Order: sequence, then structure tokens, then C-alpha cells
Amino acid sequence: MPVKVLSKFDEFQTIINSGEPVVIDFWATWCGPCKMISPILEQLSDSPDLSKVQFYKVDVDEAEEIAKDQQIKAMPTFRLYKDGKIVKELVGANAGALQGLVSEGLSLV
Repeated sequence: MPVKVLSKFDEFQTIINSGEPVVIDFWATWCGPCKMISPILEQLSDSPDLSKVQFYKVDVDEAEEIAKDQQIKAMPTFRLYKDGKIVKELVGANAGALQGLVSEGLSLV
């Protein structure tokens, strides 16, 4: 399943409180490391083994309200949410650590 884009605050709140594990990539168009890790996130989101984990992206410049509410200070920041709570956070473009974060999400199903 492709990575979906979140830009509205109320939609963001609904998604993170859905009861399902959700991985959100907080990124920016001008961020080089964000561009480098993006294909890895797309690959993970397309994996049939990970279909129970939801994948989203938030452009911090387009969705300032979400970024401010979540106190995002560096990009990329990946967060795993479950039941409205942050389960795990990864700051930086580390493919192995991103896979670990997603695997942890799968264990929450």
C-alpha cells in the first residue's frame, strides 16, 4: 500500500487514534536525507508482510500545525504511533533503524 500524505490536523488526530500501528514520516522537500530514505519507506509500505501497518508522510512546511503540535525539530523524523501515543521515534535517515521501527509496529497488531 502506498504511503499516504497527511496535511490536515483533524485527519492526523483520527489516524493516530485509529487503534492500528501507524508510521509517520515527518519530512521536508528541501531535506536531502529525507529524499534519500523516501524510497526505503515506499518499499516497506509496499511489502505484503507489513500490510497491517499504516504508512503516512507529513510535509512539515505544508502541515505546520501538525509539525508544531508534535514538536518536530529535525527531518526526517519517523514516529510509530498506536492508540494516539508515540511508541517509538527515529530521527535521521537510517534504513536499518527504520526497518526496526516498522517491525516494532507489526508486533503491535
